[in-house]
Amino acid sequence: MKEIYSFSIDVERDVTETVTKKRKNKESGKMEEVSVEETSKKPVPMRVIVKEPNRKDLEEADIEYSIEMSKCIKRGILTKAMLAKKYSDTGGLLTEEDAKVLTRRYSELGDLQNKYTRLNSKPKKEKSDEKKISDLLGEMASKRRDIVDMETSYSSLFNHTADSKAQSKVILWYLVNLSYYQENESDDILPFFNAEESIDKIDQYYDIDENGHEVFDLVKDKLSAILSFWYFSANATKEDFDSLNEDIDSGNV
Repeated sequence: MKEIYSFSIDVERDVTETVTKKRKNKESGKMEEVSVEETSKKPVPMRVIVKEPNRKDLEEADIEYSIEMSKCIKRGILTKAMLAKKYSDTGGLLTEEDAKVLTRRYSELGDLQNKYTRLNSKPKKEKSDEKKISDLLGEMASKRRDIVDMETSYSSLFNHTADSKAQSKVILWYLVNLSYYQENESDDILPFFNAEESIDKIDQYYDIDENGHEVFDLVKDKLSAILSFWYFSANATKEDFDSLNEDIDSGNV
């Protein structure tokens, strides 16, 4: 399995160990050493894995994003582009210059997404098409990062837009489809959510979120942070993820 990133956590498990104890021999009356098995709860390392999405995963996630965007717009929720255009025309919390820059970047991201959709929908793809698709995914991630950096100052303004809600939904989609764990090196790698369909995996997520899960409760926030970082970053390296992991563990994120 190709991985975006993996990390280890300690989980309490019943561990059986052979220990040596001294006992008095009833016949001889002498102390002698005997081996006995004892079981106790001990922290055991478990590997948590974020799977690298394949082409099918990326396509399904893109569809999920589009569906959620459409639902939000039908409910009257403004997109970021609409909101930026509104403030560009009327002024307000968003400065006129920032509003114009954001409007331009939203438009550029939309163009990239349209190119990606057209190219990815071709029934037969040549090698050059695969290269273009890969390049477009990188450009889209980079453009999202630029937008996020600029939106940070206006987070309260953009948090309730259709785009933000769609991004949250697609990150949840990635979470339930790309999250795996491995108890021991010799064990199989298993999904946290094992339903066949994504909608059922999301139902599993909400059930776990409400009722709790021994392992997932320990890693839920970290998995969300890692997937969000991956989604909004272009060409993030293992060192980038290591640094993020350390920041999370130290409470800086």
